[in-house]
Amino acid sequence: MGSYTACEACKDDPSKPRTWQLKAKRIIHDNAEKTIYYEDASFELFGVPIAYVPFWSSADPTVKRKSGFLTPVVTYRSQLGAGFGVPYFWAISPDSDLTITPTVFSRQGPFLTGEFRKRFENGAFTFRAEGTHVGDQSAFAIAPYGAGDRRWRGALQTRGEFAPNDRWRAGWDITALSDRFFLQDYKQYNYLLQNYFFRESSSTIYLSGQGPRSFFDMRGYYFQVLSPNDVQAQQPVVHPVTDYNRVFDIDPARTAGVGGQVEIDANVTSTSANVANYESINPRTLDAVYGLYNVCQLYQRSTIPANSQCLLRGVGGGYQHATLSGSWKRKVIDPVGGVWTAFAFSRFVGSYLDYDRQGTFPIYNNSWQPIPNGAQGFFLDGQDQRFRGQALPGVGAEWRYPLLARSPLGGVVVEPIVQLVARPNQTSIPSLVNMDAQSLVFDDSTLFEWSKFSGYDRFETGVRLNYGGQATMSLANGGFVNAMIGQSSQIAGANSYATADAANVGLDSGLNSRVSDIVGRFAFAPASFVTFVAKGRFDKDNMVAKRIDLFSTINFDPITFQLQYANYASQPAIGFDVRRQGMSATGRYDLTKNYFLNGTVTFDMSRYLYNGLTAVPALYTTFTGTNLIGNAPVFSVAALGAGVGYHDECATLMVNYSQIYQPQAYTGLPARNQSVMVSLQFRTLGEARFNYGLGSVLVNDGVRNPAPAGL
Repeated sequence: MGSYTACEACKDDPSKPRTWQLKAKRIIHDNAEKTIYYEDASFELFGVPIAYVPFWSSADPTVKRKSGFLTPVVTYRSQLGAGFGVPYFWAISPDSDLTITPTVFSRQGPFLTGEFRKRFENGAFTFRAEGTHVGDQSAFAIAPYGAGDRRWRGALQTRGEFAPNDRWRAGWDITALSDRFFLQDYKQYNYLLQNYFFRESSSTIYLSGQGPRSFFDMRGYYFQVLSPNDVQAQQPVVHPVTDYNRVFDIDPARTAGVGGQVEIDANVTSTSANVANYESINPRTLDAVYGLYNVCQLYQRSTIPANSQCLLRGVGGGYQHATLSGSWKRKVIDPVGGVWTAFAFSRFVGSYLDYDRQGTFPIYNNSWQPIPNGAQGFFLDGQDQRFRGQALPGVGAEWRYPLLARSPLGGVVVEPIVQLVARPNQTSIPSLVNMDAQSLVFDDSTLFEWSKFSGYDRFETGVRLNYGGQATMSLANGGFVNAMIGQSSQIAGANSYATADAANVGLDSGLNSRVSDIVGRFAFAPASFVTFVAKGRFDKDNMVAKRIDLFSTINFDPITFQLQYANYASQPAIGFDVRRQGMSATGRYDLTKNYFLNGTVTFDMSRYLYNGLTAVPALYTTFTGTNLIGNAPVFSVAALGAGVGYHDECATLMVNYSQIYQPQAYTGLPARNQSVMVSLQFRTLGEARFNYGLGSVLVNDGVRNPAPAGL
């Protein structure tokens, strides 16, 4: 009689049963095969026998990799049925291996997965292929809501990276899918473990280098959409985007006392797409055929951007853009303690636009074409195969005056800040195309940026004054309190943020008036175990909140808790018709040293505002004869997860429940899909996993939708 376990004995009570152990009447250790055989064995958990194993074998502790069968995987989902798979691991050589996993489902056809891994002295790569022949197509929604029309489905994934030296890396991460619904239909994701809200699969090939004060990065991208609301032909191919940045210091002794720091930044981007990406606003309009796609009417763009009812998000055709900028800055401290930063910069931009005038907008099976590529001329002022260039110099200065004071609670630093940036009064839009600067957030983090646009296609012009101040109190126990407030004003020249491009970027940003909205921040950390941060943007006239972000973290052993809240006012000029509001909470409670509870919930608190703004998919109306526009509660759950677990040095057990917002499998309607995941891992023996799908509930009215007849 003998036993085997990877668990350590209890220090306080060595006689206490181990977490797990394998007992056998006969144990044979084959040194030649480096394998341990167990005959007439039983598996004990906390000293209680839970399984009888007539014969068992495992690699001895000296073996790191050995060919053989791995722990079986058991799953269940309503559209797949019960699934059972047994992986086989083949250690081909010390630097390569192959894992093959055949899986059978009670409702669907066989599913086969293979993964090959290879390591080299300076890198590694993996290649993974999986595919299936669908047995019951009626389990999935019909096109374009799902892939119910496909028999063969699968995916190819490969990734690798090689480092010829300690500064350069080259690699790839490529995914090819048979259809956009494959990952959703055949993969089990748990919200507690990873984010499910993906909308596209990104493939990239890259070359990057990192020096002490410089970097180079060149990479191409291909995006495959995964949402039924997106059109694949609108996705741009990036071929490639190249960035270079270098910073170096200037010796004052060699430059007549000038000194300072110089930064060089360069970007070259080349993109193309088959069809233009239009988006309707004021109001948002979905197609009448499927109720999925955002569509626009053909019309001449209004001369008043705020009245525009359609945006051009992406160009159909080719677009090349290059930017080269150089900047100098130097910081000095005056005799009274003021900190002055003088800076100067110059920016050179060139772009070439060759948009397609002939292509059309195929939505599904080329049967519906609401708007052609030629309509892009309405948004781009007729620019076609045209080179545009711009040279933009600028100078500026920033002044800060930190004042130190002491209080009974701790030291206080008060710091007023004023920044002036002067540039010529010329257009901020060399080309009306805006591909990489469509995200514009004006808050405390961007107040003192020389340009508050997020990308290279847009840049500030004219003379702008940024001003504000901050105060920080350092507490004796290591905590702190910080507050900041500020504003921005256009002193001379045209306001870049009031000049709309084809995507209306800048409008409704809080910067599109001569005097901006007021931005602020409050951060409070009275001790190391709790932090609170509040950020906001407020109307300059009545202090009504336009943007609120709250973050809080509590780490008070044995409880860890995180809370995030966001509330953004509507921005109709850029397509956000109603207020957006949401909250998420994540927590963990360690019941004992080994047992814990965790959970997460995300609320979409503005869903009730837009329930009636979007069309109901025609598929549901066809099946049921009714429209589904229910009233959502304020605290609409977008995602929910809860779990319990056990962990020690030799075993981990987790049971998680998740409720995820995603399209329903057989209707394509928004639904909360529910599942349970059980994972049990024994160190040196392996891992067992079980996934069980509990079904889905439609989100609009909370009524379960039975599968229509014939599905």
